[in-house]
Amino acid sequence: MNERDSQKSYWVDFHCHLDLYQGHAELIAECDREKVSTLAVTTTPKAWARNCELAAHATHVRVALGLHPQLVAERANEIALFEQYLAGARYVGEIGLDAGPRFYRSLPDQERIFERILRACAEQGGKILSVHSTRAVGKVLTYIERVLPPNKGRVVLHWFTGSIAEARRAAAWGCYFSINKEMLNSPKHSQLIAKLPGDRLLTETDGPFVLVQGKPIRPREITTTVSQLAKLRETTEDEMRKAILGNLNTLLTNDIDRSRSEVANI
Repeated sequence: MNERDSQKSYWVDFHCHLDLYQGHAELIAECDREKVSTLAVTTTPKAWARNCELAAHATHVRVALGLHPQLVAERANEIALFEQYLAGARYVGEIGLDAGPRFYRSLPDQERIFERILRACAEQGGKILSVHSTRAVGKVLTYIERVLPPNKGRVVLHWFTGSIAEARRAAAWGCYFSINKEMLNSPKHSQLIAKLPGDRLLTETDGPFVLVQGKPIRPREITTTVSQLAKLRETTEDEMRKAILGNLNTLLTNDIDRSRSEVANI
């Protein structure tokens, strides 16, 4: 997935756990066939090598190196392996913080790991991050602002459910937002999504965790998300699709001539 790939693509799925589906290799082939630029996020560094091997010849699938905050309690010792692989990874994810009830006890360890990851990314530069922030948006943004200079990394907030004030803060730093079908099914979250700057929007499935008619959503089904997003934003599906592809291209080429007027309107 580079700037040339994004121009050839038709759709964008910027956060999908391809390795958690049955038929991982077949799904990669499907992404290529359907021209879906797909970011295959991983949850542990140990999954990185196999994911890269399977996607090595894919046109539209790229792999992100991850250490999921929900797994930090039992996987914190994999941070050394994460750092070992980081030089070979352009994309980083899924990383972040989760302060939900099930994972709150591990939050201090999550913060330690998240800060360490951000510092490593800042040192190396050029990384594109997909970041989890459940019930911890303020903390996530504080770490990003403190550790990761805007010109040293690019951040996409996955499944963002923060407040309008937090969205404004994130956008002012330069964050993007990846939107999925489940978010658009929520009236509360739809109101927020309608106010996000249009030049920062990407689409995601977060498959296989989002379901469609009881089955895990597939990257090719991102079309329904684009359609819902277009309706919410009062534009056509084709214009929405093109805008998302344009946003991806801007993210990948690091063209950070940001629209301050749109940010101010959140």
